[in-house]
Amino acid sequence: MASLKNTSKTFKLNTGAEIPAIGLGTWQSKPNEVRDAVKFALQKGYRHIDTALAYENEHEVGQGIKDSGIPRSEIWITTKLDNTWHHCVTEGIDSSLKSLGMDYVDLYLMHWPSSTDPNDTKKHLPDWDFIKTWQEMQKLPATGKVKNIGISNFGIKNLEKLLNDPSCKTVPAVNQIELHPNNPSPKLVAYNKEKGIHSTGYSCLGSTNSPLYKDATLLKLSEKKGKTAQQVLLMWGMQKGWSVIPKSVNKERIEKNFELDGWDLSSEEVNKLDNLKDRFKVCGDGWLPVKVFFGDDE
Repeated sequence: MASLKNTSKTFKLNTGAEIPAIGLGTWQSKPNEVRDAVKFALQKGYRHIDTALAYENEHEVGQGIKDSGIPRSEIWITTKLDNTWHHCVTEGIDSSLKSLGMDYVDLYLMHWPSSTDPNDTKKHLPDWDFIKTWQEMQKLPATGKVKNIGISNFGIKNLEKLLNDPSCKTVPAVNQIELHPNNPSPKLVAYNKEKGIHSTGYSCLGSTNSPLYKDATLLKLSEKKGKTAQQVLLMWGMQKGWSVIPKSVNKERIEKNFELDGWDLSSEEVNKLDNLKDRFKVCGDGWLPVKVFFGDDE
C-alpha cells in the first residue's frame, strides 16, 4: 500500500503522450490568486496545470509557472480555444501562447462545441461549426505550437457527428467533461474509451458548496478512510480511469488534494460512490446559443 505513487501516475493518450493523472484547475480563480496557487502547486509536486483563454488568467498561470522554478519540460499545460474564436484558431492559440509566455502547450482543447458569434454571444455563427473548428485544430500539431489536441463538453451526439465527418482525420486525444459521483456519465466515459479518447474530469469535487459534501455515503467513507471528502472524490476519479483537475487557490487544500500516495479505494468502496443516487450538473448549456447537452451521458 505504501508504495502506491498515485501523484506520479499518468494516462497514455492515443498520441503516445502521457498526461499526469492529477492537475490543478484554475477556473473561477480570482486575479492575483492564480499566480501564487500555480507556483505553490508546482513546488508541492503537481505537474499538470489546466487553464483556458476564457478564464482570463493565462498570463498569471504563465507567471506562476516561471515563479515555481520547475522546468517547462516537466510540466503538462492544457489550455482551451474560446467559443468566440472558433473561426480563428491560429489567432486563438497565438493569443494563449503569448499570454502564457510559452512556445507550446501540451494540450489544446476546443472548450465547447459552440461556434459563438463574437459580435452577439446569444447567436451561433451562421457559416461555421465545430466540424470546421476541428479541421483547423488538426493543423496545429504540425506547427509545434501544440503537442496534442482535444475537445471539451462533447456528449455522444456531438462526438458522433465529429468522428463520422470525413474531414476528421485526428481522433481527439482528450474529452474534458464534468465528472463526479453526482454526474458520473458512464455511457459517455465508455464511449470516449471505446474511441480511444481519454477523459479528464472537471468539477471533479462537485464545485464550490457542492451538495456532495452533505452526502452520507461519501462522508461515512471519508471518515472510515481517515481522508477528506475531496481526497476520496479524486481517488475515485483516478481509479475510474480519468485524470482529475481539482481547482483551489487555498494552499492547505492544494496540498491536501495532492496527498494521494500510499492508499486507494477498494472496488467495493468505488462501487458505493458509483451508486450515489443524487444528480446535479455544475455546468449547464443555457448560456450558450446552442444546446450541447442531450442527456446521453448516462
